[in-house]
Amino acid sequence: MKDIVEIRWHGRGGQGAKTACLLLADVAFSSGKYVQGFPEYGPERMGAPITAYNRISKERCTVHSNIYQPDYVIVVDETLLTAVDVTKGLKENGAIIINSEKSPSELRPLLRGYQGQVYTIDARKISEETLGRYFPNTPMLAAAVKVSNVVDADHFIKDMEESFRHKFGARTSVIEGNMKALKKSLEEVCCG
Repeated sequence: MKDIVEIRWHGRGGQGAKTACLLLADVAFSSGKYVQGFPEYGPERMGAPITAYNRISKERCTVHSNIYQPDYVIVVDETLLTAVDVTKGLKENGAIIINSEKSPSELRPLLRGYQGQVYTIDARKISEETLGRYFPNTPMLAAAVKVSNVVDADHFIKDMEESFRHKFGARTSVIEGNMKALKKSLEEVCCG
């Protein structure tokens, strides 16, 4: 199937990788695309590695399996770079996005020879500045949208604000913090 974008998320339980994956599916769906968003669990406990997947297409997708050759990989926890082969099957013309304060060139030696694009974003710094706590999934979601371009950034911001208003209701500080995190993340993704 052509015009399909496949994304694999790597995180640890409790970091919000599954939530970010599902939010990306919601936003892509609201922009008129066909989507899949689903997690795969190992041992179900806080801190255990988890994997989640997105398929986003202009046409209906009949493939229902894990993603083995993703276009993009999002790594929510950089400690997974030495624990899991996050670049396994990653297409050379795709990209990997890593939550790290380090530069892409500093992390490249940990990527098992991967030669494609490497992006980093300091999700900890952004979430602590905008939300007051460490929630890496919001910045990583924005970074995924920016790098993959699966949805228009303006559409993404509009839909996410509606989603946050629905989810958080009158908690305006939470909505405003999440919106600041998204916008800042769209600006601060670093490629190397």
